[in-house]
Amino acid sequence: MAKADQMISKIPNCDVYFETIQARKKLPSSLQESLTSAFAKIPVSSFPYVPGGKVIEIPADTSIADAVAILSEHNIMSAPVSNPESASSMDWRERYLGVIDYSAVILWVLENAELAAVALSAGSATAAGVGAGAVGALGALAVGATGPVAVAGLTVAAVGAAVAGGMAADKGIGKDAISAADGLGEDFYKYLLQEEPFKSTTVRSIIKSFRWAPFLPVATDSSMLTVLLLLSKYRLRNVPVIETGKPYIKNFITQSAVIQGLEQCKGRDWFDCIASRPISDLGLPFMSYDEVIVIKSDEMILEAFKRMKDNKIGGLPVVEGATRKIVGNVSIRDIRFLLLQPDLFSSFRHLTVMDFMNTIASLNRNSGREAVIPPITCASNATLGNVIEVLASKAVHRVYIVEGEDCDVVGVVTLRDVISCFIHEPLITLITISGLRLKKCSASNASDIQVG
Repeated sequence: MAKADQMISKIPNCDVYFETIQARKKLPSSLQESLTSAFAKIPVSSFPYVPGGKVIEIPADTSIADAVAILSEHNIMSAPVSNPESASSMDWRERYLGVIDYSAVILWVLENAELAAVALSAGSATAAGVGAGAVGALGALAVGATGPVAVAGLTVAAVGAAVAGGMAADKGIGKDAISAADGLGEDFYKYLLQEEPFKSTTVRSIIKSFRWAPFLPVATDSSMLTVLLLLSKYRLRNVPVIETGKPYIKNFITQSAVIQGLEQCKGRDWFDCIASRPISDLGLPFMSYDEVIVIKSDEMILEAFKRMKDNKIGGLPVVEGATRKIVGNVSIRDIRFLLLQPDLFSSFRHLTVMDFMNTIASLNRNSGREAVIPPITCASNATLGNVIEVLASKAVHRVYIVEGEDCDVVGVVTLRDVISCFIHEPLITLITISGLRLKKCSASNASDIQVG
């Protein structure tokens, strides 16, 4: 019961978002109830398997660099993390530690990059481990982190090794964090990701500290309504599927996969009825003009990633001018360019967002890929079907709503928003997490989730 209570407490309370979306929808209640009832009868086992039929898992003792390489190689945003020490366990709670994704990696990289630079600028005594508290305070200020955890172990040890080896003195490292990083140049990248102890930093060490959402697998006999609620109302980006009575992940359902599935429902009456409506009839965009988070093209790319981190979002529109003319898009997935390109990583503190986008375009051009993927937009009078088609065909996670000749950003529609359009939460919802049954009572207290 203790494990159950702990898991329940981690389920995010997203009632305000979901209830607002539901209240704005201009759909017949009978249609909404029929769809919700239908999804409740569809078993999770009927959902298509991941490409190749096998879920990519990353062992907990995998290095961060290797984990990024695996994600990039398979063109996926996230993967379950398995525990090698519990390979023989029949309990999924022991076999799996969570999910690693680009969001977790970026938090780790940004924090340690800035902390290492601050430590280097503080001098050999601090770098070697003396005065670590001061480094922690400076580092926390630099990245907006709190508490001493950010500087414990890795940063101090890595910088200490560099200083002890005479590297800092040889490079003439001086007075501040930026000049410290610049003084090392490509060597800063080397010491951050290729030398000890960073070289051996594993997924296990960051999976809990930098996780955005809880790890909540469902059983194959759970309903698709459960999955859709987790991916929309409860803000999960992915839902692992575990076969009843077995501890192995059999499928991995993402928000993107659900949108792809919805796109294939064209021609069915229930889908066409909803898809033909303008997005405004479905309460979208959810955020007002002033609530849309943007980044200007002349701001630092570091600020863009920090803004994503602080707001727990996966992408930002890049804008110019007072009217917010959209000129590009940066996503959390772009962190792979920093990690896989030493030249880019060593200078990223001084890269503007536009510089960063231009650099990515050049890298893509050199590798034979499309140089620049333009921001995906649609007009405010677009239908939901238009949005779904774009999200599915372009394999993107958000569509920006624009108005006027200059394509000024006025809103954003995400995968989560679209999924929310097709369901509503019954008065009493039974969410079955593998091994647990969570009953959501909407009638009296919308925020209580209880073990049933």
